[in-house]
Amino acid sequence: MADLVRRHCECAGSGAAGRAREEVARLIEEAERLGQAVPAAVQDAALLVVSELVTNAVRYAPGPCALDVGWSAGGLDILVTDSSPDLPQKRQGDPTGAYGGYGWPLVQCLSSRVEVRPTETGGKTVHAHLSPSSSR
Repeated sequence: MADLVRRHCECAGSGAAGRAREEVARLIEEAERLGQAVPAAVQDAALLVVSELVTNAVRYAPGPCALDVGWSAGGLDILVTDSSPDLPQKRQGDPTGAYGGYGWPLVQCLSSRVEVRPTETGGKTVHAHLSPSSSR
């Protein structure tokens, strides 16, 4: 199914997650202007998922990352591409917050489907799909 609304941005350095959240907010506004309401639960989940994926890409990959986000009747697709071939790893959560460990399980919990694919340039793309029908 073709996306009704798409957004793209390049993200790097501090502030990358905020920039990515702004793109998601713009996508939601654009969809609303076109009469395509994005459910509140999908909006909230999208902001968290984008924050986690972009933060991890900036933290663990040696180069910039790219965000592509699209909305269609089937849901919201978030794709974050970075330069590292390393797959996301589930780690023991650190209750002090010093080392994280909660982001990847959060992404998996909030998403209807999560896939990680290698890129032609040696990095990876993490694709999270948020379905309106399975929003919490």
